[in-house]
Amino acid sequence: MVAPWLGAAPLCLAQDLEPRRWTHLPVGTDVLGVGYAYTQGDLSFDPVLLIEDAEVAAHTGVLSYTRYFALAGWTARIDAVVPLQSAEWDGLVDSVPRSVTRDGFADPVLRLSTLLVGAPALEGAEFVEYRKQNDVRTSVGAALELRFPLGDYQEDKLLNLGQNRYAIAPQLGVLHTRGEWSFELTGSMYFFTDNDEFFNGREREQDPMYLVQTHAVRTFGQAWWLSLGLAYNWAGESTIDGVPKDDERSTLLYGPAIGFQIADSLSMRLAYVRTDTLTDTGSDTDTLAVAWTYRF
Repeated sequence: MVAPWLGAAPLCLAQDLEPRRWTHLPVGTDVLGVGYAYTQGDLSFDPVLLIEDAEVAAHTGVLSYTRYFALAGWTARIDAVVPLQSAEWDGLVDSVPRSVTRDGFADPVLRLSTLLVGAPALEGAEFVEYRKQNDVRTSVGAALELRFPLGDYQEDKLLNLGQNRYAIAPQLGVLHTRGEWSFELTGSMYFFTDNDEFFNGREREQDPMYLVQTHAVRTFGQAWWLSLGLAYNWAGESTIDGVPKDDERSTLLYGPAIGFQIADSLSMRLAYVRTDTLTDTGSDTDTLAVAWTYRF
């Protein structure tokens, strides 16, 4: 069962690696999910901050809800995700060892998506018959994701769980299924509102970020599936009080995921995601994640 998922490092906005986000399912399906991820790795900051040898270790819990419904005759879904985090950063600040811990909510996410081609809104027996008669099919979808600035945030702190700004991401996706194999391609563009309460009363602006990801998924009957994903994001230069920071991102993400049924309505998913920065600032992290979903 597909469900909203922790992407990669939970502290890195716009870096998600989620397979099966365009999967065609019967309308009227509801899914509740709970997940946990552990992330650790190295961080590289702007040299002007005098932060060296920085590391992060984060625990993230997620509650999620998904609803499939009909929209203009096509299959649509709405996802709501609420993350709760505990993160610790360690490093040298001006050559002095420092450690910082944050506990609280991160920014929640709401996503509306619809399949515009190749996925009519069907229920029960009609859905089963459609899948039998269309062993090879291609779907095209569109989505809009919104991240709300409701996470834990302190303007006098540089490191926070929340971002204190909205992030809006239009997305386009293509899903091609051939028998037991599925191939997905998703493109996203993230726009950010300004954070006018950035560190010590400054104002932070950020250019849009772009993300493209692809997944190859192999299903094994109705019992389980296996996927391998690859993603790349770039751009997103910051401006602080009108001064460009020359800190454009360039990040590669990759990793496998596996999902399987525990009972008729209960499923489990395991995933590993590696994040590698390709620029002087960013993160090199490893994330292990597990989630359980209940369909009703």
